[in-house]
Amino acid sequence: MSKKKTHQSSEQLEAVESALSKSERFIEENQKVISIVVLSILGAVALFMGIKRYYINPLEDEAQTQMFVAEQYFEADSFDLALYGDGNYFGFVDIIDEYGITKSGNLAKYYAGISYLKLGEYEEAKSYLKKFNATDKIVGAIKYGSIGDAYIELGDISKAIKLYNKAAEYNKNEFTSPIYLMKVGYAYESLGDYQSALKAYKTIKQEYPESTEGRNIEKFITRAELNL
Repeated sequence: MSKKKTHQSSEQLEAVESALSKSERFIEENQKVISIVVLSILGAVALFMGIKRYYINPLEDEAQTQMFVAEQYFEADSFDLALYGDGNYFGFVDIIDEYGITKSGNLAKYYAGISYLKLGEYEEAKSYLKKFNATDKIVGAIKYGSIGDAYIELGDISKAIKLYNKAAEYNKNEFTSPIYLMKVGYAYESLGDYQSALKAYKTIKQEYPESTEGRNIEKFITRAELNL
């Protein structure tokens, strides 16, 4: 081994030893602070696990029991009972108030939004749907599309188009994307913007030809072209 390489190795070893010494000194000088930080982290983790086990999990079980009945009313199109309960079980509104921090409480916001939409209470529908945190990608698309439906009913077509486009782009798939692209096309036609409507219809033809909307899209393309 050359003297140069030996010298370089010696310098590297000294640098490593120096770094280790500095680390050891830092730990010794700050041992109390480090111990407090570590104990605080462990305490926070233990507290979270305790809250989850003894408070949130039992709360989730209660919420699921209440949700089951409300969902039955929702599926039967009994939206008032689904929202406000039947006197024995909570409706979605009460579930949100009582169990808002649970997964069921979050899902209740979606159900409440759709229920209000069906009842024609569009401001309430928007409010609850916007608060809903979607984890499922299909439901997420429906959330944005339903908010778009509320805006349509309130006469804000431009805002509705933005929401429909967001729904169509959200987790692109053969089921929800062409549905909301159709709504984009309808909305643009209602504004007399047939060029933009045509673009939406052609996107369905090109990207989702096997969907229900795609198999019937030619007549909408022809209508938009004739109106241009």
